[in-house]
Amino acid sequence: MRELMNEDGWELHGPLEGRTIGRVVESRADALPVGAIVFHRQAWRTHSIVTADGANVLPDFEGVPLSAHLSILGGTGLSAWVGLTRVARLQADETIFISAAAGGVGTAAGRIARLLGAGRIIGSTGSAAKAAHLTEHVGFDAAFDYHDGPIADRLREAAPDGLHVYLDNVGGEHLEAAIDVMRDYGRIAWCGAVAQYNTPLDPPPAPRNLYDVVGRSLRLEGFLVRNNLDARPELYDFLVPHLRSGAVVPDETIVDGFDRVVEAFLGVLTGANTGKMIVRIGD
Repeated sequence: MRELMNEDGWELHGPLEGRTIGRVVESRADALPVGAIVFHRQAWRTHSIVTADGANVLPDFEGVPLSAHLSILGGTGLSAWVGLTRVARLQADETIFISAAAGGVGTAAGRIARLLGAGRIIGSTGSAAKAAHLTEHVGFDAAFDYHDGPIADRLREAAPDGLHVYLDNVGGEHLEAAIDVMRDYGRIAWCGAVAQYNTPLDPPPAPRNLYDVVGRSLRLEGFLVRNNLDARPELYDFLVPHLRSGAVVPDETIVDGFDRVVEAFLGVLTGANTGKMIVRIGD
């Protein structure tokens, strides 16, 4: 959404798109009965008109909060799942580094990596409090505030034997540092570049060591979750039992009130959220 603001992707005065969960209050489509809980990608608004082709009735997973369909079971969690399992192919006992680790994709990736049997999970985030949250509540083995010194140095301290996998949500200096600390034949799944979204005309010089990808036989692959929607049943099968048992708790920051939707959006870009940022406008 932020990137589209640089590319004339939004019509002036038009509403922005947002992943949304709503309840059907009136219907002329048998596939969308009144009372059904649906997921759609219409604009930021309190009410939307959708078609049966443009909305999906959500599966009813007893014991799983509906908000999970916007966080760990939604596009956020699916991004983490695809990055770890399809792109990086994380294996048991491997060391993985996750940047923007306290965000929506980062927390989901940390929890999924733990369930997949990762040997050591390392995260970077924007504050000491968030780093503590990652190690105390999300399951990371080590986490650091990237403001506390060169990222490569902090990574070497946390992963003295190097990294097998890096899930990149930041780009720039984080990617350069990860390349520097990767083991030979390591894998990098590039999901996002939040460090660069607000500087499209002045991108950072990093990574300056990109050619090391060749010299050390690394694999770097970018991906879009929309090209991997067929992986959603895999995600459900893997995570729903853990959500029901309480072994996994969705990481979410809830903002109440439709009038605060812009505040919430800007908050994502400044690190105001832990986990997925969700705006709640009704029960």
